Amino acid sequence: MSGGRGLQQTREGTAQGHGERGAGRLKALVWTLIFVLFVVVAVRVIPIYVNEYEFLDGMQTIARFATVNRQGPDQIRDAVMKEADKDGVTIRKEDVHVGASSGNVNINVDYSVTVDLSVYQWTLNFHPTASNNALF
Repeated sequence: MSGGRGLQQTREGTAQGHGERGAGRLKALVWTLIFVLFVVVAVRVIPIYVNEYEFLDGMQTIARFATVNRQGPDQIRDAVMKEADKDGVTIRKEDVHVGASSGNVNINVDYSVTVDLSVYQWTLNFHPTASNNALF
């Protein structure tokens, strides 16, 4: 009699083991899908942030040398547009706001980039600002 109970417990234990392995596989599949989704989003979004960083760096250089080069607001705006083209940033001339007076140059740009994630359209808004803040 006791031998029969031992066998029954073994069968129940084995059945539970198979159920747990199935849950483990499902969990692994879900985590794999989450990881793949994360990688896809990162591949599409990170280059946009890199372009924005390079554009901001170029804007800061333009602002620093605008006074030395005696550039007016229109010339500064044109330089910012060229920098945007070079860095792969799509902006319109109306998006660039330049303030230049008494040796101080302030450049503000407002633009948006829409990322197509197939199931969702994600709009990233950027507002880079650069100035030279002359000491005199």
